[in-house]
Amino acid sequence: MQFSGVLDHLIHELTRLPGIGAKTAERLAFHLLKAPKAEALALAEAIRRLKEELRQCQRCHNIADGEFCEICKDPARDHSIVCVVEHPKDVQVIEASGAFQGLYHVLGGSFSPLEDRGSDSMTIAHLVERIEVEGIQELILATNPDFEGDGTALLVSRAVENTSVRISRLARGVPTGGQLEYMNRSIISDALSGRQTYRRDD
Repeated sequence: MQFSGVLDHLIHELTRLPGIGAKTAERLAFHLLKAPKAEALALAEAIRRLKEELRQCQRCHNIADGEFCEICKDPARDHSIVCVVEHPKDVQVIEASGAFQGLYHVLGGSFSPLEDRGSDSMTIAHLVERIEVEGIQELILATNPDFEGDGTALLVSRAVENTSVRISRLARGVPTGGQLEYMNRSIISDALSGRQTYRRDD
């Protein structure tokens, strides 16, 4: 069904969001239409700030308001251990578990030969530099337990093989083929505490 051009445009844009179909988009659009003007404009302002003000942390590539993210700026964190993840949302999942007090490194993607995504599209080179400069002692490879995540873990391990850093990976209690963002806190906590030394032939 077509509504006004303005409303149809909003509905169309809302359907671009993951998990939002046409019916849900219509409900959201009519909710915003009925909402107080200040409420709708506050949402628009939050989206504008999201796109214009957020940036990548220059140290770990996590989401940041400024030069560095809050985790990297925290002196209470253990700076000798770094958890390597694919995306910023993975940082949020691990933080929610409360089981990790080190730093992070966000790769910005994963290895996918089918989509021609390799190490050049990730921040692996900067990770190697961090190991050398910051004296990092252990890397926890927290890539997703699927084909792409396994390939990414292998790429990272090869890139750092000439350093003295210890490499471990989340325990295989994490379901194979799953995504970190959908796992609960207890699974993540157990996987971190039970992490195992990473071997390339695993």
